[in-house]
Amino acid sequence: MSVHDDIAILRPWITKQAHFPEDIDDHLIKRFLAVCEGSLEKTKATMDHFFCLRSEAPEFFTERDPLHHRMQEVFSLIDLLPLPQLTPEGYKCFMYKVADPNPEKFCFNDYVKNFFLVGDTRVKTETNIPKGEIVIFDMKGYSLRHLTKIPLVSVRKYMQYTQEAHPVRLRQIHVINVSPLLDKTLMLVKPFMKSEVAAMLHFHQPGSTTLYDFVPQEILPNEYGGKAGAVADIKETWKARVEKNRDWLKTNPWLANNSKRVDKRNQLNIMDGSFRTLTID
Repeated sequence: MSVHDDIAILRPWITKQAHFPEDIDDHLIKRFLAVCEGSLEKTKATMDHFFCLRSEAPEFFTERDPLHHRMQEVFSLIDLLPLPQLTPEGYKCFMYKVADPNPEKFCFNDYVKNFFLVGDTRVKTETNIPKGEIVIFDMKGYSLRHLTKIPLVSVRKYMQYTQEAHPVRLRQIHVINVSPLLDKTLMLVKPFMKSEVAAMLHFHQPGSTTLYDFVPQEILPNEYGGKAGAVADIKETWKARVEKNRDWLKTNPWLANNSKRVDKRNQLNIMDGSFRTLTID
């Protein structure tokens, strides 16, 4: 069957989901079909998680004006870089790091909100759906003070959404410029990480070139030895793209109304607390 046939099959099912939002276009359905490798049942389950988990995380998915002064500030505090070129396998690389190392300016929820401003803009505007996603996290500038300000409840929501609902096919996760904080950071996220995702992790020491064994050097930003352009220029391109979609983002799209849900099986079990409650040696 063609993608159009699959969409035609899914439309009646979508109509019956009373808790779904109304603005579900063919482009979004096509993306879910692609990342779910054409499986209709997996597509249904992932879409359900997508809409429902978003509505359970208003701290990430509401009040999202990219021109708000706080979001403008966050754009300057972190580098969120969907790289321009794909890998030879057709994978999209997404780099991120703390641009301003001052932990007093760090708010995990605001950083994640900004991350999804970029992510949702990608989902809405990408015409060619990548065959996979490679995440590259640069630990440079990341400190113990940052770590202690990350709430567990937010980590759980973020990890559940990105692993079960976000419409990308995760292929690799690279941590570069590894610092002594790696073990403590993994202690925070590993309880919420699926085994198949943990198996995608790769670690690279400061000054090493081992990342190039997985990602072609030339597609990386100039500052990382590549030819994709300066970090500031790539970031500004995506900031402008997000701002161009401001009116749409302000509608807080793609939220389920879980009060209308007939099937209650996907209710979140949220853990309260913060990393401050854990022992840090």
